[in-house]
Amino acid sequence: MQNIVKFFECLIPETVCNLKCDYCYIIQRNHNTNIIPNLDYPIDVMEKSLTKERLGGPCYFSICGAGETFVPDYLIDIIYILLKNGHYVNVTTNGTLTNKIKKLSNIPNEWIDRLHISFSFHYLELKRLNIIDTFWKNVHFVKELGCSFIVQLNLYDEYIPYLKEIKEMCLNNIGALPQIAATRKEIGLTKKIELMTELSRNEYVSYANEFNSKLFDFTMENFNKKQNGYCYAGSWTYTLNLKTGILKRCYCSCIHQNIFENTDKPIMDLAVGNHCGSLFCMNSSHFLSLGSIPEMKTPSYVELRDREDAHWFNENVKTFLSQKLKDGNVQHSSLKKLKCNIISFFDKKAYALYVRIRKH
Repeated sequence: MQNIVKFFECLIPETVCNLKCDYCYIIQRNHNTNIIPNLDYPIDVMEKSLTKERLGGPCYFSICGAGETFVPDYLIDIIYILLKNGHYVNVTTNGTLTNKIKKLSNIPNEWIDRLHISFSFHYLELKRLNIIDTFWKNVHFVKELGCSFIVQLNLYDEYIPYLKEIKEMCLNNIGALPQIAATRKEIGLTKKIELMTELSRNEYVSYANEFNSKLFDFTMENFNKKQNGYCYAGSWTYTLNLKTGILKRCYCSCIHQNIFENTDKPIMDLAVGNHCGSLFCMNSSHFLSLGSIPEMKTPSYVELRDREDAHWFNENVKTFLSQKLKDGNVQHSSLKKLKCNIISFFDKKAYALYVRIRKH
């Protein structure tokens, strides 16, 4: 079994989407420019930049567009080179762009069991556009191809009258209920984050409980909960802009590196440590479940997502993502922790100043 050594939360900064969900953060922030940007670097440079040799071993790359991820033609090329390099890949999608999704069949069979597709079930938009059948056909296609997959539903007030039919539809098509994602207001993220609902928290949670979703439970457990443990973001986990090559330790950090600029240079190894600049772990179901804070006991990435009786995860992805990052890495010495914490203390101050300046 190969140990997972790093996790990259990857952004493709295109905002084009064929759906118009009210809860989409692009719509909430009015960032919909309908632009598909060109990549700043050729695909072959990206391939050389993200080898197992440079990164230390097999990594997990989770790719999401600001709009619909499958819109850019170069997405398939990115998936291809990451799998070619021996990594594991997740792609988040609304599951509607059949012509693009069908291109996954061009990936060699020996690589396909390292690919995971996260389908977001935007029920009302699919219903409005009369493409619910298209969504399910694409889910079935991906499953038959040999990929792992998940179907998740944003818990949103306007879905509540339709929950019964959503449950029935999912049971009929994928043998289980969808996992539930908490929907939050995406404005004013420097203050306390709020759920996007007119319900009380208890009422909101009660609807989610009907789905027995470990993903939702874990998200809510860590929602608005400040993490103070020693975090290896910047050493084991990162955020990566696939257009620019800009690698950051995490979302709330000024420290960055262009890893596509010099493919021979080692990538940064500078943990956030005990000085996280975020209100709470904004993507806890990825970072914390993979073990970015080793002292924190959490369910595995797979335990939060798979509906085991329905066999959503193939054995390869299931084994790989049941691990923790500490299994493939050496934890920092006291001296290195001190160094990282000193730098992170000032980085946290710098990021807070940057946010204040940007507001004005």
